[in-house]
Amino acid sequence: MMWRAVVSAVLLAAATIASAQSRPTASDIDAELAAVAKQTGARGIAMAVIRDGVVEHVRTYGERNAQGAPLQDATIMYGASITKAAFAHMVMQLVEAGTLDLDTSIASYLPRPLPSYPTEEKYAPWSDLQGDERWRRLTPRILLTHASGFSNFAFIEPDGKLRFHFNPGARYAYSGEGMILLQFVLEQGLGLDVGDQMQRRVFDRFGMPNTSMIWRASFASNLADGWKADGTVEPHDERSKVRAAGSMDTTIADIARFAAGYVRGDGLSARGRAELTRPQLPITTASQFPSLQPELPAARRRAGLAAGLGVISFDGPQGRGFFKGGHNDSTGNTWVCVEKRRDCVVILANDVRAEPAFPRLVEFAIGNTGVPWDWEYGDMTFLKRP
Repeated sequence: MMWRAVVSAVLLAAATIASAQSRPTASDIDAELAAVAKQTGARGIAMAVIRDGVVEHVRTYGERNAQGAPLQDATIMYGASITKAAFAHMVMQLVEAGTLDLDTSIASYLPRPLPSYPTEEKYAPWSDLQGDERWRRLTPRILLTHASGFSNFAFIEPDGKLRFHFNPGARYAYSGEGMILLQFVLEQGLGLDVGDQMQRRVFDRFGMPNTSMIWRASFASNLADGWKADGTVEPHDERSKVRAAGSMDTTIADIARFAAGYVRGDGLSARGRAELTRPQLPITTASQFPSLQPELPAARRRAGLAAGLGVISFDGPQGRGFFKGGHNDSTGNTWVCVEKRRDCVVILANDVRAEPAFPRLVEFAIGNTGVPWDWEYGDMTFLKRP
């Protein structure tokens, strides 16, 4: 497929570059961003490099909108599903505070049975689970490891109804709906405002002044629109509802500070931080999407690939690493870290055409990590996921 051909080309170029240098300078990164933009046609891309838990470089290339305004390190960009990793960090803080237990049934936190709650626009139709008591088996850990048994979102089901496709905890299958359910439990069961908790426990803690779970009017002055695969422009969505699955707006400078603090372990005990990226649940599919694809035979499964809490853990040539991607029709994001060296790369692109260059950019910045790109992207037949 065309995407695979582009990946092959950019990886070949990356191998040549990697042999010449191992630690790129700011000007090297600028040149590399310009090169991949030319090769892919991407109009805007931002990249941060973290070394040993310290932000070393934050660089941007291109435009933030069709009028040609420059993309800057303080430009508001869509965080997409990287939101899930930030949400999991906040949840782990609640666990360490004794507010929540990862392995307690959500039924223990809700004042009444989940299916008895009326349908609201912000949440899935929990009433669809009426008569299926398996919802009581759901725990925060199961929801954070994408093992709920739900499809990605109820609205993509043929009939629009929420249902279990397998028993909770049985396997990995990406589900934004599972994250939204955990948000519901925190809000309805524990009386917490998830937007406020994210602000205080994550964005304020990590020094992220231009990051929020909902739209701020102040974002409008330096805002990134996006480009779709066909080159058309998609205006930035002014998200009015907190969505743990992916409503975060951020900047490359802000998300770099989060990535650095996360890999250092800020805000958590050593044990709590390790729990986030510990391999919790083996991943048994050929690719991440479609979410409910059949599991591979045991002999064909990728060794060392597993769900952490809000991130994916993998084994590579530099040791264990973790990553989290984010995508919609006009956004391509990735965040990759190597645990032992505490080296990370974060890429935010307001043009989805930049994604084929992500393997090249990560290898250029921190070497061969072993990220399972083919599992992450598969054949690039993405489901639209907010």
